[in-house]
Amino acid sequence: MNGIELATHLVYLAAATCFVWGLHRMNSPATARSGNLLSAVGMGLAVLVTAAQLVVDHSHVTAVGWAVLLAGLAGGAGFGLIAARTVRMTAMPQLVSLFNAVGGGAAALLAVHDFQRPVSVTTAVTGTIDILIGTITFAGSLVAAGKLQGLLPTRAITVPGVRALSAVVLLGGGGWLAVSPASAPAMLTAVVGALAFGIAMVLPIGGADMPVVISLLNAFTGTAVALAGFALDQTALIVAGALVGASGSILTKLMADAMDRSLPGIVLGGFGAQPGQAPAGASGPVRTITADDATIQLGYAHKVIIVPGFGLAAAQAQHAVAELAALLERRGADVSYAIHPVAGHMPGHMNVLLAEADVPYPQLKEMDEVNPEFAQADVALVVGANDVTNPAARRPGNPVSGMPVLDVDHARSVIMIKRSMGHGYAGIDNELYSNPKTAMFFADAKAGLIALTSAVKTLVG
Repeated sequence: MNGIELATHLVYLAAATCFVWGLHRMNSPATARSGNLLSAVGMGLAVLVTAAQLVVDHSHVTAVGWAVLLAGLAGGAGFGLIAARTVRMTAMPQLVSLFNAVGGGAAALLAVHDFQRPVSVTTAVTGTIDILIGTITFAGSLVAAGKLQGLLPTRAITVPGVRALSAVVLLGGGGWLAVSPASAPAMLTAVVGALAFGIAMVLPIGGADMPVVISLLNAFTGTAVALAGFALDQTALIVAGALVGASGSILTKLMADAMDRSLPGIVLGGFGAQPGQAPAGASGPVRTITADDATIQLGYAHKVIIVPGFGLAAAQAQHAVAELAALLERRGADVSYAIHPVAGHMPGHMNVLLAEADVPYPQLKEMDEVNPEFAQADVALVVGANDVTNPAARRPGNPVSGMPVLDVDHARSVIMIKRSMGHGYAGIDNELYSNPKTAMFFADAKAGLIALTSAVKTLVG
């Protein structure tokens, strides 16, 4: 090993160290920003050393190759910068799905390119698995992004026999490719089977399960990248892919547990009512409330628990809710936020959103911690949350049965800010609507919170 190769390996090792350290720091909201930056530095180092290798050994890169590389770098960097600055938090799950698609597709293409030359048996097997997983991730992530963006129906879409047929083509093409990696028909069969299976896997999964699907596809992306690293003998790819795959797998398990759903149950069937299930929903009259009436309850409450949901994210109301909470605290109220693991469209959605508004981390309480506190709360203020507060989950026979929910109905009074009586992703009304303790304040989340803040200042002082 000469000096250049040694330096290259050391830089790759430094990049891998940044990935590990950065991921560790993402474990806490207080250090997550620096962890993300550290991981970005590691990726930057990996890109720079790879570019340096190409410059030193430029004999294998044609002029067209350089043009493609530079165009790819410029396009990727430009898209990343624009997306980071313009994509709203409500669209972040779709962006993550697109990133998963890009990662899985890129890993598959690496193996496809590697198969253009003679490969060993080990490389043929790992490369084939890489192509299959990467292509499944690419197709499945695009479908997930389409569902989240509203380009595809969020309900479960099932076509009998499609999954089984695509799985047969996938396995047959994969086995053929592993045995004959130089065969173009084998490659085409494997890719077509993986694309079909990726689409058929995600289409029957409903919108309520999308947070788990995103985590699962993220784990797929990491696995594909790690396998590409084995095929190319690139340690940095192996480390980065293994980290993403492992963390995505752990997060998927945690998310499935939070919804009291088995992972096979999510993948094999859509989220929704099954034949013979009784529908859940509002079973009585709904009581409405004005901003002034809600102000009296909030202004004199000693303990307030705020429950943020996707409606808050859609209205970009994080700063408005933080201002109202700060005002109530100055009046002596104990204010905290109840964070359900699957509130919003992706894991940690509410945490990141509220962190943007500089909400103190100790006020963000996870479900297990905050549920016992609802009984002592004077007011539970629900802002745009739906399925995660539905008491119907505590009894069998409906689409949300068994899913752990926030015990909002245990509070002395409940105020729900909603634009309408619309359903959540489970497709059912929330039984909390008709609870005698509940008052519905119909308004856009941001406008409603601003009205409440103004009324507290005016009426209560």
